[in-house]
Amino acid sequence: MRSFKGSIVSCLWKKAHWRTSHQTIMICYFSSVSKPNHNDETLDFRRWNKIISNLIRNGRIDEARRVFDTLQHRNTITWNSMISGYVKNREIGKARKLFDEMPQRDVVSWNLMISGYVSCWGSKQIEEGRYLFDQMPERDLVSWNTLISGAIVSGLIQNGKLDEAGKILLNIGTLSNGSEDLVHAYNTLIAGYGQSGRIDEARRLFNQIPSYADEGEVENVVFVKNVVSWNSMIMCYVKVGDLFSARKLFDKMVERDVISWNTMISGYVHASDLEEASNLFHEMPDPDSQSWNSMILGYAQNGNLELARNFFDRMPEKSLVSWNSMISGYEQNGEYEEAMGIFCQLQAKGERPDKHTLSSVLSACAGLSALYLGMQIHQRVMKSLIADIPINNSLITMYSRCGVIEEARNVFDGMKLQRDVVSWNSIIGGYAYNGFAMEALLLFGEMKSMEVKPTHITFISVLNACAHAGLVEEGRRQFKSMVCNYGIEPRMEHFASLVDLVGRNGYVEEAMDLIKSMPFEPDRAVWGALLGACRVHNNVEYAQIAAEALMKLEPESSAPYVLLYNTYTDAGRWDDATRVRTMMGRNKIKKQPGYSWIELPNKVHVFVASDRSHPLSNEIHALIESCNLIIKDFDLI
Repeated sequence: MRSFKGSIVSCLWKKAHWRTSHQTIMICYFSSVSKPNHNDETLDFRRWNKIISNLIRNGRIDEARRVFDTLQHRNTITWNSMISGYVKNREIGKARKLFDEMPQRDVVSWNLMISGYVSCWGSKQIEEGRYLFDQMPERDLVSWNTLISGAIVSGLIQNGKLDEAGKILLNIGTLSNGSEDLVHAYNTLIAGYGQSGRIDEARRLFNQIPSYADEGEVENVVFVKNVVSWNSMIMCYVKVGDLFSARKLFDKMVERDVISWNTMISGYVHASDLEEASNLFHEMPDPDSQSWNSMILGYAQNGNLELARNFFDRMPEKSLVSWNSMISGYEQNGEYEEAMGIFCQLQAKGERPDKHTLSSVLSACAGLSALYLGMQIHQRVMKSLIADIPINNSLITMYSRCGVIEEARNVFDGMKLQRDVVSWNSIIGGYAYNGFAMEALLLFGEMKSMEVKPTHITFISVLNACAHAGLVEEGRRQFKSMVCNYGIEPRMEHFASLVDLVGRNGYVEEAMDLIKSMPFEPDRAVWGALLGACRVHNNVEYAQIAAEALMKLEPESSAPYVLLYNTYTDAGRWDDATRVRTMMGRNKIKKQPGYSWIELPNKVHVFVASDRSHPLSNEIHALIESCNLIIKDFDLI
């Protein structure tokens, strides 16, 4: 048995041995062997080429080069292996030096260098790759495809290289050794044209590829359209919204794969043509996860949550994208509790939420004013994710809507230079929402000093802040600045905010003139703002106009009737007030009861007027009575 001391020495030797580089191992090996036996030269080449390739594969390019330099005899494969390593490592200068030193090159050597240059994506490298291509004594299909693909990639990034790629492609027809794989180059260039929006060029190139039906008519056909050719052209049409042309090609396809179906379904979904998308989905032989997700997303974005949920529930195997689509669908349509329910199901299934999931859940928390739940999500983000800009923006909105503006500001300040315009909009809107008008306006000034260009959403928050603080002149100035300085066309929300601002501060006639000057028909928010102002300032004439407009827009709402009734009673016009009451009864309009809610840990409690269904109703009412007695005893009312 080996001694303990011997074992320790052995272990230390092994540890030191593994710390040495592979170079030491190679030197030891070379010192113990004689020069290669020329009779067994092929075997030596294979062995050393394999050693070099393995070192390169493991990222040890310098050690591979030392082995390469030690070899007295090398074949073309040895040189190509080393060049390939440098190309993959983006050391194109070292690769070129070896290439120039090669005693004998084959077509692989040339292709390696060409692919290395075109993969660098610089115009000079592309030109050098083209120069080598022109110098090649013999070219194969890989050479052509490498140059075409590289030119497309560079062209998409730097612009202007697609035409050169097209010219090169024309020369492929003169190749005598072409094969069916040549269609790959055509397909790549079609996709490149599509990404650049050059659909006519893409279609012209597509038409140049022979079809199976043309084979008998075309001499020396070396390649034909494949399913990727059709899919690439269909994607080009879908990208620019030409679904008619895309569908014509789709219907002509002899062979379709899942990408063909999904491209058309996705195109119809983005065009909100869900009927046609659904028809294709049900015709599809074997819908995959993307097919189901497209339908869920389409119906959710169009507000048809019932059908979206139907597809979601029937989906054979749900992915995280499926869960996210359903959660965001509910959240964007104001169904916050349903969104939270889906999120709970996701967790119960053991799925791990990503940043998109948590962003939607935070928005749902904001809609519910569920502070405690939002804080739990925040903690989860801090533990499991690196909060990106969208997540931080959602946190700002959540804390703002829950009334914890200090925490929203902490998140905003923590973002530092990673803020985008949405971040600014969120924090400015948060201060305006919570009644801190001056802070909102100061932040708006800071936003402009940081040269962040405001959007229409920014000005909605700024005008709301002015309305909260009664800053009429400032509101007028900001509205004018939005149009004149930033070229933003006023939207309905801007007019509603300005009408509310000037109307509530006594300028009711100006508010009415503003409504008359609108380039579109006012909505309920605009008329509601005017009616509210009329109620405050007892302007019966304009109150009648606003109430009648609201009754047409929302025939089942009790709000215009109640406000008009109160306006009449304040003005002492009891007959008119009675007429409004009679009208409500005749139209079967019932006043909606008011409600409020409060969040305790992990639950939101809703209270509706005159409703005693809450399980703790008796205790709550007893506490309220006690509070009323205390208030009376201390003469606080």
